[in-house]
Amino acid sequence: MAGLAGGFIDSIAGGGGLITVPTLLALGLPPQLALGTNKAQSSCGTIMSVWRYGRAGLISWPQVRLAVILSFIASMAGAWCVTMISSASLKAIVPWMLLAIVIYVIFSPKLGEKARAARLPLVLFSLTFGTTLGFYDGFFGPGTGAFWTIATVGLLGLELTQATAFTKAVNLASNLGSLIIFSLKGDVLLPVVGVMVAGQLIGTYIGAGLVLANGAVLIRRVFLGVVFALVIKLLFLG
Repeated sequence: MAGLAGGFIDSIAGGGGLITVPTLLALGLPPQLALGTNKAQSSCGTIMSVWRYGRAGLISWPQVRLAVILSFIASMAGAWCVTMISSASLKAIVPWMLLAIVIYVIFSPKLGEKARAARLPLVLFSLTFGTTLGFYDGFFGPGTGAFWTIATVGLLGLELTQATAFTKAVNLASNLGSLIIFSLKGDVLLPVVGVMVAGQLIGTYIGAGLVLANGAVLIRRVFLGVVFALVIKLLFLG
């Protein structure tokens, strides 16, 4: 059930880890094992999202290619570093960054309704966000999808549905990159992954289908709800 709910939320606006990671921790998994197991199961759901968005023509592979490569490499570095460096400082900063995104989206009601001119060259955008957000996703993770979505809408000028598809592609890269490191460290519990993947695939298929049918309106509503919930969790629930 956690995999299904997480996959559904993740395919629309990201943030499925809000459901899956606390579930794994509540079952008694150590933090590193919970994070590695979550990366494994969420990667399968993200593959489904990317497949559906790609088949619908929402992903421009030449546009996303460099960001995908850099996210993959940077996430491996981030996942490696998390075994040596405390993420406490990020926990203090990230909620306020996410809260700023919530406020920005609320007061920009037409944000992402239609495509517009990019404010940043694609190569520079990919270099900047592929490395920083890729590393962040491997190192800590919460809010990565929200940061990617707002960046692609605000700086690349993508319409919200296209931005979500772009986000899923780079998220898949950073999930797989960090998963390699977690796997090498032995921090993946395969029996749990197998059960959660079944739910992930169902939830992701349903969620991606709703996005394709309802577009930006659905994404905006779920996006705000997920990011706000993430802010509350990080600020008050730890």
